[in-house]
Amino acid sequence: MGKSRTLNLGTGSFVLLGFAALFFLTTQTTSHGLAVFGPPRYEVTAKFDNIGDLKVGAPVSMSGVEVGRVAKIDFDSNEYKAVVLLRLNTRYNKIPVDSDASIYTQGLLGGKFIGITAGGADTYLKDKSQIDFTQSAFVLENLIGQVLANFTKSKADAQAPDPAAPKATEKTK
Repeated sequence: MGKSRTLNLGTGSFVLLGFAALFFLTTQTTSHGLAVFGPPRYEVTAKFDNIGDLKVGAPVSMSGVEVGRVAKIDFDSNEYKAVVLLRLNTRYNKIPVDSDASIYTQGLLGGKFIGITAGGADTYLKDKSQIDFTQSAFVLENLIGQVLANFTKSKADAQAPDPAAPKATEKTK
């Protein structure tokens, strides 16, 4: 009976340890985590014409260093723009107000992230500020559509007769 109880206790401990590890990984990899354990943050917004497949939890970086995360994505029906709420670490509280935010792709087929390029102003973004200068996501499907349209147009132009070329006249007998 003692061996069975030891086996059950070991199995239960292993399962409990697995759940603890899963909880830890979940709080470390998701955008939300537990706010109690996170560093103090402040929030700024940025409006974009097109955010592509940007997701909540995507990193916000400056010079390749993560300074925050995307906290919320909404739609402004007055301006027809996507409103992105950025939650930035207060450790990075000297971001000039004239900085710009752009949406980039991680690698060739990776997810989207927001890159902030510092401006030159002497005043800094603070809680509830808005980044006015933004550049929307580069949508690969749009580029492919433009390339195909240009290709078919140039192919059609190549097959069409040149209006500047002399016209062949028919010989009559």
